[in-house]
Amino acid sequence: MFDPVQLRTFLAVAQTLSFTQAAHRLGLRQSTVSQQVRRLEEAAGRSLFTRDTHGVELTEDGEAMLGFARTILAANERAAGWFAGTRPRGRLRFGASEDFVLTRLPEILEGFRRDHPEVDLELTVELSATLHRQLAAGRLDLVLGKRAGEDGPGRLVWQDRLVWIGSERLRLDPDRPVPLILYPAPAITRARALEAMERQGRSWRIACTSGSLSGLIAASRAGLGVMAHAQGLIPPGLVRVPPRAGLPEVGRVDFVLLYGRLRPTAAQEAADALAAAVLAGGDRLHRPM
Repeated sequence: MFDPVQLRTFLAVAQTLSFTQAAHRLGLRQSTVSQQVRRLEEAAGRSLFTRDTHGVELTEDGEAMLGFARTILAANERAAGWFAGTRPRGRLRFGASEDFVLTRLPEILEGFRRDHPEVDLELTVELSATLHRQLAAGRLDLVLGKRAGEDGPGRLVWQDRLVWIGSERLRLDPDRPVPLILYPAPAITRARALEAMERQGRSWRIACTSGSLSGLIAASRAGLGVMAHAQGLIPPGLVRVPPRAGLPEVGRVDFVLLYGRLRPTAAQEAADALAAAVLAGGDRLHRPM
């Protein structure tokens, strides 16, 4: 039997890979965080983190516990809501970037609908930067999307590496500008891709622009160029561009949940329930880097 308090502390450390940052997020002393993680490791009979002077990393058992912890906590919240007679209801305005809509988000929404049939979803699919603006304007209640920097707002769901992807048949000519397939501004991946090219001093050209991920995928499959994309969400039919192409590192990207200015209590409860479902499904939405 795993203690939910210890599981929440474990998740905070796993998401930040820092006992200090986890303690700050939870409002606890670092010694308390370390103690709770140690007790969870004793209950599991396994080491969940490796710790050295360079930082903190999840062990293989820690990666497994990540999925179990989210599932257990989500089940606890559903059970508590059921027996307390406070099942969420009402309408929730949810915004998601298209990366998720075309990958694993349907699985999460299917489970959420099964567990919370009285919540009606109003789904908005946009670029992450656009969703941030709509959230700030009060037009959305909850957003699942990317954030521009590690210090930006939002509750971290997972972190992934941005990689270059394209058609398996694509061959880049080193003597010609790199053909890029991009979202329009102000897309976060667009900015990261162009920054990486400028940093390397590599010549480039925009071969295709589309505000739709379906459009970008179609252009990539057709061999029009390469695009920067989250490593854990590579669409079928596309592959990572091999290192021999010499393309620059694009860096990492954070995927976060952000709350809007929620109106009635019902909206808050519905947003909390969907946020729990997203976190519980986080292990299915990404692969460890």
